[in-house]
Amino acid sequence: MKITTQLRRIIQYIIILALVIPLWGMAEGPIHAAPSTNAQAAALIDVESGRILFSARGDEELPIASLTKIMTAIVAIEHGTLNDRVKVSKRAYGKEGSSIYLHLGEEMSLENLLYGLMLRSGNDAATAIAEHVGGSEEGFVLLMNKKAEMLGLEHSQFQNPHGLDANGHYSSANDLAKLTAYAMHNPVFKEIVRTPSRTAPNPNDPWDYKWDNKNKMLRLYEGADGVKTGYTKIARRCLVSSATRNDQQLVAVTINDGDDWNDHRKLLDYGFEQYPQQTLIKAGQAVQKGLKAGITFSYPLSAEEAKMVEFRLKEQVSSSRLFGYRGKILIRLGDQEIGVVPVYDARGIVGDG
Repeated sequence: MKITTQLRRIIQYIIILALVIPLWGMAEGPIHAAPSTNAQAAALIDVESGRILFSARGDEELPIASLTKIMTAIVAIEHGTLNDRVKVSKRAYGKEGSSIYLHLGEEMSLENLLYGLMLRSGNDAATAIAEHVGGSEEGFVLLMNKKAEMLGLEHSQFQNPHGLDANGHYSSANDLAKLTAYAMHNPVFKEIVRTPSRTAPNPNDPWDYKWDNKNKMLRLYEGADGVKTGYTKIARRCLVSSATRNDQQLVAVTINDGDDWNDHRKLLDYGFEQYPQQTLIKAGQAVQKGLKAGITFSYPLSAEEAKMVEFRLKEQVSSSRLFGYRGKILIRLGDQEIGVVPVYDARGIVGDG
């Protein structure tokens, strides 16, 4: 029988349906689409694992306004001394843009300046911090770019510590997500950005400085604990927010987003609902052949991904088993290794054999 072109197409279509329909049946529950935002670029990251859960134009190099101060703060914390007294120079005193209204020649602790930097986005604070910690603003910028290189931020370059628009000053949504996830592991940074309000001594007036955090997410979103707002005429509205629920912390980033508060709510909701932290192995858990896991390992996974995780035991081949170490479990998701868990003799510490 001669098969016409039209009949051949019908047969091909039936074959395709036969292949696809069983795949639909394998998934349990609906597949949720990633959220749409109004941002020019956006990213969402799990802080503990560093896994980027969502990215839209995430590597696009863009002006980032005061999101710059995330890098300023972590560099200052790591290289400075919090109780140092910082003197406000003429350059810092006269810095344009957002300010905490420091006086020329005023002295303030580095710690309080960091609160003024992150809560009120003080450009005068950023400049004073940079000059004190880096020896000069230019010296501090070198530290910022070295840190970016160390963290593997391939789409970031800094020209100043405050984020005022400048040629060659940019970052990306993915880089900012990675930077913030790194910074959130620092307890000083983490405490500063989650603080709703801060007072500091004021040597020039009969009242203390009082800084309320500009980040409305702290009041709008359950579990919110940071991080930074930003705006310039070129960069437009920029925001990095973080929140913690069920011992999982996420960071959302948007650049040039006119509806950022709502978009961050959608991004964070999406992450918590679709990529919850899942414990894959518990410390002390029995594995096989008289072995036990040495640590607890958790990872953010969708329901579909949780079924795809693979475990491979790689035992120690040498005769040396000091402290009972017997090898490791390699944990993979598809072709990516997502974790390594050491394993030990279930009988306890065993000497060098």
